[in-house]
Amino acid sequence: MYSAIVFLPIIASAIAGLLGRFIGARASELITTGALFVSAALSVMAFYDVTMLGHSHTVQIMPWIYSGDLRVDWTIRVDALTGVMLVVVTGVSSLVHLYSIGYMAEDPHRPRFFSYLSFFTFAMLALVTANNFLQMFFGWEGVGVASYLLIGFWYKKPEANAAAIKAFIVNRVGDFGFALGIFGVFAVFGTLDFDAVFKAAPSMVGHTMHFGSWDIDTLTLLCLLLFVGAMGKSAQLGLHTWLPDAMEGPTPVSALIHAATMVTAGVFLVCRCSPMFEHAPVALEFVTFIGASTAFFAASVGLFQNDIKRVIAYSTCSQLGYMFVAAGVSAYGGAMFHLFTHAFFKALLFLSAGSVIHAMHHEQDMRKMGGLWKQIPFTWTMMLIGNLALTGVGIPLLGVGLAGFYSKDAIINSAYASHAPMAGYAFVLTLVAAGMTSFYSWRQFLMTFHGRYRGLDHQELSHSDSHSDAEDDDHGDHHAPALSEVHESPLVMLVPLGALALGAVFAGMAFTHYFLGEGSLNFWHGALGAIAGNGLKPMPEEFPLWVEFAPFVLTIAGFLVAWYYYILNPDLPRQMAAKRGLLYLFLYNKWYFDEVYDFLFVQPAQKIGRFLWKRGDGTVIDGLGPDGIAARVLDATRGAVRLQTGYVYHYAFAMLIGVVALVTWFMVAGATP
Repeated sequence: MYSAIVFLPIIASAIAGLLGRFIGARASELITTGALFVSAALSVMAFYDVTMLGHSHTVQIMPWIYSGDLRVDWTIRVDALTGVMLVVVTGVSSLVHLYSIGYMAEDPHRPRFFSYLSFFTFAMLALVTANNFLQMFFGWEGVGVASYLLIGFWYKKPEANAAAIKAFIVNRVGDFGFALGIFGVFAVFGTLDFDAVFKAAPSMVGHTMHFGSWDIDTLTLLCLLLFVGAMGKSAQLGLHTWLPDAMEGPTPVSALIHAATMVTAGVFLVCRCSPMFEHAPVALEFVTFIGASTAFFAASVGLFQNDIKRVIAYSTCSQLGYMFVAAGVSAYGGAMFHLFTHAFFKALLFLSAGSVIHAMHHEQDMRKMGGLWKQIPFTWTMMLIGNLALTGVGIPLLGVGLAGFYSKDAIINSAYASHAPMAGYAFVLTLVAAGMTSFYSWRQFLMTFHGRYRGLDHQELSHSDSHSDAEDDDHGDHHAPALSEVHESPLVMLVPLGALALGAVFAGMAFTHYFLGEGSLNFWHGALGAIAGNGLKPMPEEFPLWVEFAPFVLTIAGFLVAWYYYILNPDLPRQMAAKRGLLYLFLYNKWYFDEVYDFLFVQPAQKIGRFLWKRGDGTVIDGLGPDGIAARVLDATRGAVRLQTGYVYHYAFAMLIGVVALVTWFMVAGATP
């Protein structure tokens, strides 16, 4: 069963990719989608087996790499941590496959697209079922390759190619740190097997290793290097710049990457390696700091974005920050719980946005929307549920709410209850981020579905709303349709929305006891390293009243501010933006990270490349080679060729000159004493 879960997607991917031209697009869609639904059904069985029944399994597939002291087998590891990821990955991926049948119906390259989707899913499954660091790295790089292929799927668009390359390169930076961490693990422990490394981790407490010109705590260094990889995959502050540009791929790709697969790999890595992190408190502080800073940063940037998918993308970045905060304060159950619930409501939001884009003839600018709720009421309902879950709407005293209410508030409470040095910083920033999340989520919802329809105002908009040079229409090739032309998506796209909505409503309520409560002790049964380390304890259930109500109050405040600006005074946002305030420009331009990176890294790299091209390759190599010695030989050859005229009298004249020269030489040489 466990082998089938992992390998069914890659088999389906191979069939669609290699035989798609012969079997056709419809068969490719059905084979890949069917394989994913079978894998998802088996994953539910596995989840029940390892979490409810308390079983854990390792299935050796084959010997993999035997070289010197390195012994690595390909082994499928299934415990509670893996079980959660299997349900998340296969569940969301199967619904994304089904949704894509409708969304990509007009694309002529559907077999290739579905092959990429299934390959992506296989790589993620290989990652989460890994039993050692090297096997995890295989899946880690696999999702990187697949993301490059999917983000740049519409390769004729320069923006898509640029986004794919950017995602690939930024992730290589993080992967370099991850690779160094793996090298370090093998150098220190002599093995890459998880169980062996985690068992030996306590014995390395207090040991140092020489790195560069410093002696650094061994576990701290290894954990920091591993976390650099997590920062890249999970788009944390500093290595986040690829994430919003990844929206250039088809919307189903955005849902798959941002909800359940690639971006959650970093959180999974930290939770899997918790036995090491628990003995490296400095590394945990750094994780907490980066997570809290990312949650705040991404939420602030999302306040003024106008592309419907980019708003959700920055929301993903922010919510991943919450997960790392939980891991940083050793609340690994809270991190995985938010990963679990987030998969449902974030996939729901992305696919609902895709339904809006489909209805709007591929228009993504929210400034050209408005008043759509009557035209697409089902999509309106689905995005409403997604927003309620994302913003964590619930009643604190009753403990009743949607999915995000349980998992997000649990993280904020964990930060408050923790005595870790960075916990206070994380508590404040996650609270502020909760208020901003509410504002940008309801801003997106109100701009899209309520107020007057602005789709036919795009020519006026492009002239009057020129408050920022950066705020050009990213989708100028598309023209918003008349309101009467806006229609609901086909049923094959709406069914996945309904399924995800059920998870967004009930997943938190149904599973909070297992992830966080008394039942969590049996639920995780050794899968999280905190059990083997300091002991996993259920989260406290009693907090000061103001802590319980703070997220709720900030969520309501964010909604009221959005309602005031976009329903009661819809002209006010444009007037304020036209003033080009420094704060607005700073946030709209994403804290100028792209510009700073362009100045520090891109432009110098281009200058170095141009110098090596013009001077190194052109002047030196070509000068000495094709344009130097080789060119002179060619010139001499051309000169010699010109002597071959084909006329007899020319050759007779040359022979006569030769005879005269020869006679002259003998006369001169013979006359010499």
